[in-house]
This record gives sequence, structure tokens and C-alpha cells, in this order.
Amino acid sequence: MTLFEKEVARVLEGLQPGEVVAYGEVAAEAGFPGAHRAVGRFLKTNPGFAWWRVVTASGRLVPGLENEQTRLLRAEGVTITNGRVAPASS
Repeated sequence: MTLFEKEVARVLEGLQPGEVVAYGEVAAEAGFPGAHRAVGRFLKTNPGFAWWRVVTASGRLVPGLENEQTRLLRAEGVTITNGRVAPASS
């Protein structure tokens, strides 16, 4: 694995059930700000990670996998509304 892949894997492995982050947040926490698309490619080619916990910056689900992602996130207690993760209540 490259340094990027190792760091992204570290961030993803630290996500807990019900925790949802944006691709850009994963990239930044891994030390590669701006590499949100590379995070998406990593998840696409490494299905062993909890890909369903990663969404776009606007909360949109993965195109084409919305039903599966909705099912997995709802099982973890996450609210999905109109194909997006609903903002957490304060």
C-alpha cells in the first residue's frame, strides 16, 4: 500500500457505526487535503472498508448504491432523507 492508502485506511478503520464523514474529510484527516476523489477510488477498489459511512460534502449517497447505502446506514441509526444523510440535531 502507498502512504496515501495506508493513511486513508487508518482513518476509515477509525470510523464507528453511525459515524458518517465526507470524502474530503477522510482525505484531510489522512493528511491529503483535496484528495476526495482519490478517497472514492480507494473505496471502490478496496471493498473491505465501511464505504457506506462516506458521503459527499452535501451528504449525498453513492450514485447507483443508494439503496444499499441507505439500508446499511439506517441499520446503524443514521437518518436518510431524500437520498442524503440528514444533518444531526443539535
